Amino acid sequence: MFVFAVWRPNYNSKCLLSNSMRVLLFAARIFRSLARWYPASMRNPLEPFLQQQGFVMLDGGLATELECRGADLDHFLWSARLLAEAPELIRDVHRDYLEAGADVIATATYQASLGGFSRAGFNQARAERLMQLSVELALQARESFWSAADSHHGRLPPLVAASIGPYGACLHDGSEYHGDYDIDRQALMDFHRPRMALLAATNADILAFETIPSRQEAEVLIELLCEYPDVPAWLSFSCRDGASVSHGEPFAECAALADRAGQVVAVGVNCTAPQHVSQLLAAASGVQRPLVVYPNSGEHWVAADNRWAGQCSGAFPVRDWYARGARVLGGCCRTGPEDIRDMRAALCALAAEK
Repeated sequence: MFVFAVWRPNYNSKCLLSNSMRVLLFAARIFRSLARWYPASMRNPLEPFLQQQGFVMLDGGLATELECRGADLDHFLWSARLLAEAPELIRDVHRDYLEAGADVIATATYQASLGGFSRAGFNQARAERLMQLSVELALQARESFWSAADSHHGRLPPLVAASIGPYGACLHDGSEYHGDYDIDRQALMDFHRPRMALLAATNADILAFETIPSRQEAEVLIELLCEYPDVPAWLSFSCRDGASVSHGEPFAECAALADRAGQVVAVGVNCTAPQHVSQLLAAASGVQRPLVVYPNSGEHWVAADNRWAGQCSGAFPVRDWYARGARVLGGCCRTGPEDIRDMRAALCALAAEK
């Protein structure tokens, strides 16, 4: 029996991988080799939104809204638990975010991993299927939303982002907010590779590397992304103040690292206190990619008590953030559809003034 406090995922990839996964990883190695010699034919799915409306509206907190609807997420799988227990609830929340004005909905895989599903009692095939289902639910929500004619007014077909959170998120101990992992670089590679292979092979439009706390983990994700040269991603960091990512490296350096990655189409911050955003945008002023901002409510996570504490910051100053360079905006933990509705209204009003 596993003891939660000391549990770590099994990084022996030979033990974790099914035959289908081995085929995916073998193909990825071939693509990575070819990518060194041939330029990627990758498209940037965010570009049409930036050209037509000047911004991209992300969704808000998935877990927050699921809990508002009665879901019990007090589990190490967090939102991913509902992929097996209540997938229709996830699909409904996706649809509501689209109705509220989101251009992008993120899958319920932020805290999902093959090792985590295994710990919860799912076999390899079932774990892989649940990861794939997360994308299918978002695609179903998009199809349902877009099938209504009035959804087309002033909108482009929304995107589905396959969420890939940090290693710390899958430990369910709050370590995505400090990044002090007791593992080496190779273990990080072994952890991220199988689920990136699965999600990169789905019909998601883009990968979302979210709440990344350190430069090292960003480097690992960028290196693995090269194995899928046609797959775009955005990369956003969790930050502890207005100058540093959660692990302590300067945000400006981390943002510059992501900006140099050819397949990373947007760079920024998420699940960070709103009061730090303006300074962080200033620190990233040299970044050429569109800047991403989707902070939390201003509350902070208390891992020991498994709860949020502190005060909400109130309405996000999205007009100011836009003026400082943010172009891909939304909300993270403790935000909901009404926040997204308000943010989109503010950005549309700003666009109308120009």
